[in-house]
Amino acid sequence: MQRCLALTLAQHSRLLLRNKFIPICRQQSAAMSGLLINQPNYSWLKELGLSEDNPGVYNGSWGGSGEVVTSYCPANNAPIARVTQATLAEYEETVQKTREAWKMWADVPAPKRGEIVRQIGDALRRKINVLGSLVSLEMGKIYVEGVGEVQEYVDVCDYAVGLSRMIGGPILPSERPGHVLIEQWNPVGLVGIITAFNFPVAVYGWNNAISLICGNVCLWKGAPTTPLTSVAVTKIVAEVLEQNKLPGAICSMTCGGADIGTAMAKDERVGSAVIHRQHPCWQDGGHDGAGKVRP
Repeated sequence: MQRCLALTLAQHSRLLLRNKFIPICRQQSAAMSGLLINQPNYSWLKELGLSEDNPGVYNGSWGGSGEVVTSYCPANNAPIARVTQATLAEYEETVQKTREAWKMWADVPAPKRGEIVRQIGDALRRKINVLGSLVSLEMGKIYVEGVGEVQEYVDVCDYAVGLSRMIGGPILPSERPGHVLIEQWNPVGLVGIITAFNFPVAVYGWNNAISLICGNVCLWKGAPTTPLTSVAVTKIVAEVLEQNKLPGAICSMTCGGADIGTAMAKDERVGSAVIHRQHPCWQDGGHDGAGKVRP
């Protein structure tokens, strides 16, 4: 009798502990599985056009049917939001649309291309604090450094605007009577830009602004650990292009892993590819000391 009573009390105690412990575990699990973008303290992420699930392909329209990746805050490993990456088929489609957009963009006078870049710089200025906060949250830099990255993009836009009215070439004497030699620079076409996680905005900005005023179009693949930053920046640029009734594919983007980066680095249709030396693709060969392939 005593043994049965002791056994009953022991089972009852375990049941009480179990009932007390399970709700705590469930609360912790729910907190860990919740995305930061849905929490009030991070509602500012939606000012950048981000949501729980974000398409990771842009070529004039948004899409993506590849692997779904979750972006995490490196400070506490909290999930921020999800991005659907590109497949190789979607990369191929994006390259085709970007090259088609180049035919129109290359015919736009350089000063007018500079005006578009000026508007991109102004759009970035309006979002500089919130975009800098995203860089800090997703990449791990302090807030001041995150804002500084966006400021670098803005500064290069300002530089590119002036440069768009200064692209020229020398006029040289010719051996033929009544003739002169004129040197004229032409755009290379499609510029591929592959950036690493530690500079998720600035490196793209340097190359994007200068490429655009030269008459080139851009295809960007950011780091797979900072896809939300890539999406947010592309949304800002795309809005400027759409407001000016220009093809969005002028500044295309494909989120993805090494398969997308390798395809871009080896794609002969990409007239010039710029790979940030911190990116794994830079170590696969086909580059020079500056981290550029096929300059």
